Amino acid sequence: MSVWDDVVGQERAVSVLRRASEDPGAMTHAWLITGPPGSGRSNAARAFAAALQCHAGGCGHCQDCTTTLAGTHADVTVVATEKVTFTIDEVRRLVGLAQRSPAGGRWRVIVLEDADRMTERTSNVLLKAIEEPPPRTVWLLCAPSPEDVVVTIRSRSRRVSLRVPPVEAVAALLVERDGAAPEVADAAARAAQSHIGLARRLARDPEARERRDRTLTLAATIRGVGDAVMTAAELVDVATAEAKAATADRDAAERTALLRSLGAEDAQTLPPALRAQVRQLEEDQKRRATRAQRDVLDRALVDLLSLYRDVLVRQLGAQVDPVNVAHTEAVERLAREGSPEQTVRRMDAIGEARTRIEGNVAPLLAMEAMAVALRPQG
Repeated sequence: MSVWDDVVGQERAVSVLRRASEDPGAMTHAWLITGPPGSGRSNAARAFAAALQCHAGGCGHCQDCTTTLAGTHADVTVVATEKVTFTIDEVRRLVGLAQRSPAGGRWRVIVLEDADRMTERTSNVLLKAIEEPPPRTVWLLCAPSPEDVVVTIRSRSRRVSLRVPPVEAVAALLVERDGAAPEVADAAARAAQSHIGLARRLARDPEARERRDRTLTLAATIRGVGDAVMTAAELVDVATAEAKAATADRDAAERTALLRSLGAEDAQTLPPALRAQVRQLEEDQKRRATRAQRDVLDRALVDLLSLYRDVLVRQLGAQVDPVNVAHTEAVERLAREGSPEQTVRRMDAIGEARTRIEGNVAPLLAMEAMAVALRPQG
């Protein structure tokens, strides 16, 4: 067993990172790990962090390896945001942490997932720490592409690019590590388009598979504007409910913990001095819920893109494996009813909906415009 075992289908990137963990001459203080969603950026960063701490270069079973992979190593900090963007205060705290020497490990490692969610002003706060790092501090920044990070940080970091792993490799991982049945693992890996995190979710959660199937079925049965409006509303309602379910218990626990720490757990009304702290927590939770809803909707839109990708493949007669094997009948019908040009326009409409939602357009409006574009064009 090795810390690199979960970094599937990334032999070239693993070779670069492994060499850096073993050879001081190949090491540098800042790394930018990029790759499409689901390529395993976070897995690669955590594995690299473990290898840097391990005296054997990532054996996978020593205390340094196991605690790093479990997220409990004292000298490895992994930070991700559940909000729309990182705040300046969050990055400033990381910059302060970066100045400390390792408590017991070989390196002070800071893994910044979603580095693309920093505004330019926030990135400038981080830039100084990357330009003048302490000798035993390493920054590992993760983003979909180099262009998603400001050029000043990009130019001061060594880049490692990941690719979409093969479906077979992802399916094998689901079978070996998660105990999924081979047919379920293969279907999940294809439906997730080799996105490792989504594939695991689909393989483990029958309800997630049902929601995905429902999304594709709804889109495939749009016949007119009325159908489009109802489909858009249902997709947004499902996303809102899923986001709320994912955050409601956590929100309540955080509020209870805050009130307890303030000594106001049983208070009927809060003193004015405490209201600002509670209000700040509520605002943070609202931003987290917004991010969660956007992420759920974006997953649904990516699923829709995969459906019309299969339609286009069928229309063009391309010798490419389908993504949605279980929806072959719907794919065949949509391929017969439209032309390749219409399919491309539908895919463009889905892509535009993703851009609008990310740009803070009201989700229902963006989804309605997209759904209307999916109806038959006569």
